[in-house]
Amino acid sequence: MSEYPESLGQMMQIWNTTDSAEKRRLTELCMEHNVHFVDPNHNIIGREAFLRMVDQVQAEIPGSDYARASEVDIQNNHYRYHWAIHQNGKLIMPGFDMTEINDAGKIVKVVGFFGELKRD
Repeated sequence: MSEYPESLGQMMQIWNTTDSAEKRRLTELCMEHNVHFVDPNHNIIGREAFLRMVDQVQAEIPGSDYARASEVDIQNNHYRYHWAIHQNGKLIMPGFDMTEINDAGKIVKVVGFFGELKRD
């Protein structure tokens, strides 16, 4: 499926900008005030905590490019998709998110996984 909520694209833009005012503007557009974001390294609640996390990750891997790496699958208000982080054109991390978006189109929860899920 190629159509997906604007908020998913806005969240990706947050990861790809270093302008603090633009990150804040996009966060307010696409996320509820009490957004819950969890991945193997973080378990945070709220826009402010999300912005601090993005700043921290950008400082740890400067100049990285974040992109969706698959189509988006939709079930009710839940979305799943693969993403990838590249630095200097080299893949440094693939991953997978499950995101819940409310009826107003705002992100309420992101559950992220690092790496690829492999079969035994």
